[in-house]
Amino acid sequence: MKKDAQTHPKIEVTKDGPYLVSGNLPLSEQWIVTNTEGDSLEYREGKKYPSQAQYALCRCGHSASKPFCDGTHGKVKFDGAETASHEPYLKQAETIDGPTMKLTDQENLCAFARFCDPKGRIWNLVTQDSPEAQEIAKHEAAHCPAGRLVLWDKKTGKAIEPKFEPSLGLIEDTEKKVGGPIWVRGGIPVISADGRTYEIRNRMTLCRCGKSVNKPFCDGNHAA
Repeated sequence: MKKDAQTHPKIEVTKDGPYLVSGNLPLSEQWIVTNTEGDSLEYREGKKYPSQAQYALCRCGHSASKPFCDGTHGKVKFDGAETASHEPYLKQAETIDGPTMKLTDQENLCAFARFCDPKGRIWNLVTQDSPEAQEIAKHEAAHCPAGRLVLWDKKTGKAIEPKFEPSLGLIEDTEKKVGGPIWVRGGIPVISADGRTYEIRNRMTLCRCGKSVNKPFCDGNHAA
């Protein structure tokens, strides 16, 4: 028996409205854990929302029922025009070459989670021929929620990626005391309002404050 299309996880961006989520995708808070210096170290799972086959997530930042949409986008005349490119990640990213790994970096995807900064910064770490530096670089790249930063093994040519089940996280920034983006994990298709599917990736972040200039993706403006 053929499965109903609704069982396949997907996120649909609606014109000047919310994200329509389908496919029973788990939704939970993901708090950024920091040290006393304010460095981002790990994620801590917070509230888990009840399972729903379908739900609508606020995209304008004004809903009184966050993270869910309550229709306020219509009252505030939210302009949700999508400005992000549909070009594949590797066509837009810069490459930093190292002895055993290379780092690709698409800067306009930065969600300002700041896992890339501690212990010498990932752009420097990847160029060092040191097992310790390489392990730190792997940790920092894997914790970049937006997939702005991706490490590649030069021997195999494969990306070094964390394994995620399809799920959504609501990033909460403890250091900046602001709500961050929607963390899209596990290769979930994101479909634009015009029906085109963005490149399917293991990790992405979607704007939920309404301020990004790279909609639907987060660009860190929630912390500006």
